[in-house]
Amino acid sequence: MIDETIGKRLSRLRKEAGITQKELALKLNISRSAIAGYERGRLRLFDKMIIELSKILRKSTDEILGIKGNKNNDAQLSLRFLKRLKEIEKLPEVRKKAILRILDDMLLASEKKAS
Repeated sequence: MIDETIGKRLSRLRKEAGITQKELALKLNISRSAIAGYERGRLRLFDKMIIELSKILRKSTDEILGIKGNKNNDAQLSLRFLKRLKEIEKLPEVRKKAILRILDDMLLASEKKAS
């Protein structure tokens, strides 16, 4: 995304990671308004902040800076889906396995319909 500013890129990467501004602010020990300032381009990111964001968002500093693009644009998950996955991770193993069986059955049925 060539015309994407670093602030817009940060916002997009944060959302892709399923993290709210408030959650990111807590992890960085800064205010939510500071995160909003970075995302709107009102505040400039400094090197240590970019490194911390890289760790939290699990993206390279190059990707945060826009030097290297995201190769998985088609595979990006919605924030709503990611939040549900995080909640599923908290469930007991038996329930997680049940959910996976249901998903596998639905995907298999979907593949059969597409054939």
